[in-house]
Amino acid sequence: MIANTQPPLRAYMVVAAGTAVNLCLGILYAWSVWKAALVGKTPGEPMQGLDEGWHYLSDAQATWAYAICGITFALCMIPAGRVQDRFGPRVGAVAGGLFLALGCVVAGLMKSYLGLILGFGLLGGIGMGFGYAAATPAAVRWFGPERRGLIVGIVVAGYGGAAIYISPLAKYLIASYGLSGSFLALGGLFAVVVVAAGALLDWPPVGYVATGQGKQTTKSDDWSAGEMLRTWQFYGLVILFVASAQSGLLVIVNATPMLNKTAAQIAFFAANAWLLSSFGGLVNAAGRVGTGQYSDRLGRFNAYIANGLISAACLFATPAVMRSESVPMLFLVVGVAFWQYGGGLSLLPAITADYYGAKNLGLNYGLVFLGWGLAFMVPQAAGYIKDWTGSLDYAFYLSGAMLLVGVGLSFVMRRPVR
Repeated sequence: MIANTQPPLRAYMVVAAGTAVNLCLGILYAWSVWKAALVGKTPGEPMQGLDEGWHYLSDAQATWAYAICGITFALCMIPAGRVQDRFGPRVGAVAGGLFLALGCVVAGLMKSYLGLILGFGLLGGIGMGFGYAAATPAAVRWFGPERRGLIVGIVVAGYGGAAIYISPLAKYLIASYGLSGSFLALGGLFAVVVVAAGALLDWPPVGYVATGQGKQTTKSDDWSAGEMLRTWQFYGLVILFVASAQSGLLVIVNATPMLNKTAAQIAFFAANAWLLSSFGGLVNAAGRVGTGQYSDRLGRFNAYIANGLISAACLFATPAVMRSESVPMLFLVVGVAFWQYGGGLSLLPAITADYYGAKNLGLNYGLVFLGWGLAFMVPQAAGYIKDWTGSLDYAFYLSGAMLLVGVGLSFVMRRPVR
């Protein structure tokens, strides 16, 4: 069968809908705004005013809801990927939006550490897993390999870019309506947007062949999950995911407190510390699109190596930058970390599709995505390091070393053969 010379308008509608879904699911990347409001005083001390009923948390406690959300997200990508492959992307996206909204409501109404764990952590993680698993594979099916990196980058950029608007919006809602009001308002917004956008997701019609393929995908091009699990490259991809993701996740959860500390003597930044989180969201999104685009030309692993080496150097330098109280340098090193992190989330699904085909990408990428969930152990460990030592210095050194492990592994990765 002759391939389509240009993807139809419907293909771009699916890309736009998937991006819109991810723009809501990305609330996770603005968590540092809530963390800044939850810590800072004696853990267990009751809050006053709009936040009456809430209690302050330790750094590790405030990170657990974030970590559990990410781990649950990753674990749910596996059943969600199977649902997407079998029933189509709409079911998973709509379910994801409803779970995320319910999680925000539970967190807002319970006003407690347990509520954050159950609502934001578990229910929110389930919603993110089902919604995220539907958006990217649906878009990939409409495009051939020559555009795969760019298309994946655009769709996942929505998730990374969510912090651009959620961070200032959350800061405003917390200041005006309290912690509970912020969760309830955003839960309602996400329910409407994700359900509406999810309804527009769809697979190509039977017989459709994406441009650049030139023929129907053959059975030998597509690997089942069982076949993939019997290749060493799968485990290599999981390690690559852990290495690239943990550094970004460490910066994401600490972005607002980092600017608070570095710019404590600058009134404007001290009052608007959410700016680093929003800036990170912008660079995170740009890194997904940019890395996806140049990986189509330079190669996936060349892009991974370049991003990783530069980012590792910045991670090692971050403690010194914070001690220098240089705000421009902080934005620079954090920006590089966000770019690398966003790039990894563009590269890994594209590599999974390159290695194992697009037909079973929902489930196959869900299994590879376990590496992203495992990466949350680093920011969680950083929370304990901060509570014990009073700083994040050793956490950044650990993160940089792990990223270099991923760079080294990239040199030996090869496409699996039957």
